[in-house]
Amino acid sequence: MKLASLKSGRDGQLIVVSHDLTTAVAVTDIADTLQHALDNWAAVSPALQQRYEALNAGNAENVFAFDPAACSAPLPRAYHWADGSAYVTHVELVRKARGAELPPSFWSDPLIYMGASDAFIGPRDDIEVESEDWGIDFEAEVVVITDDVPAGTNASLARQHIKLIGLVNDVSLRNLIPAELGKQFGFYQSKPWTSFTPVLVTPDELGASWDGAKLHLPLRATLNGELIGAPNAGVDMTFDFPTLIAHCAKSRSLMAGTVIGSGTVSNVDSKDGSCCLAEVRCLETIADGEPKTPFMSFGDRIEIEMLDDNNNSIFGKIDQVVVQYHPPTSSAGE
Repeated sequence: MKLASLKSGRDGQLIVVSHDLTTAVAVTDIADTLQHALDNWAAVSPALQQRYEALNAGNAENVFAFDPAACSAPLPRAYHWADGSAYVTHVELVRKARGAELPPSFWSDPLIYMGASDAFIGPRDDIEVESEDWGIDFEAEVVVITDDVPAGTNASLARQHIKLIGLVNDVSLRNLIPAELGKQFGFYQSKPWTSFTPVLVTPDELGASWDGAKLHLPLRATLNGELIGAPNAGVDMTFDFPTLIAHCAKSRSLMAGTVIGSGTVSNVDSKDGSCCLAEVRCLETIADGEPKTPFMSFGDRIEIEMLDDNNNSIFGKIDQVVVQYHPPTSSAGE
């Protein structure tokens, strides 16, 4: 099953999208928003699946053409967004570029921070940033969406709580990060809004590519028409999604609609390229003593997508342009 949300208010309007991403149908009689569906997943998912099957069979009513540009993020805002760094090889590379050793604990204890979930943005929405000096970077990641996860759930049981899977562009402002991490209190200003693929899919849509814990397909990141990388998301993932979920639920329950991110997808040998510019720059620093690739500029276009074994898009494409944001200069009403 493939689900998306049309732009409508703060929480969108839930729709079911065909397997080939060409058509869609409204499901407001079943669930008006994706959060509503997730809050009542056991009750409403069978009806959503039935509508999905009718759409693919050509038997649904009121079918319309699917337009990713009309979509918000499938889950326009969430109660919880926890982003990991599951590909420790990526962290190791970043540290190596600045001459720092990787603590041994990083290989056994996941790195996770809580991101801003009050608003996610759609697959065609611009990336608005005030200054290029902030070091604008994309980060291509895989995410899963859970139902309610009880506190203390172990990794084995966590598998059953993964209800939806998708991709995100977790934008980073690299030049703001050092000062924030220097305070030893995590990311905040360096992490603007995160964008999502047009659709999220249920695990069964992925076939053998999804093993219940990892997604074994290349994740493609293309900047201004140039493929920057297509590392396989199922390779070198030190901490799989059930492990990340169990880590997050160690001391408290997770509510339905919790988004768990993999962190930047990265492979050890980097032969298939990178899913962020920071990694590209680190590789250049290690090889040549300094980075040559600049961070993103206004007007740059980033595309993020995953194809199945038949080269069909699974989640649709994130396709965004970086634009300059101009802060307000007066209060409302002045």
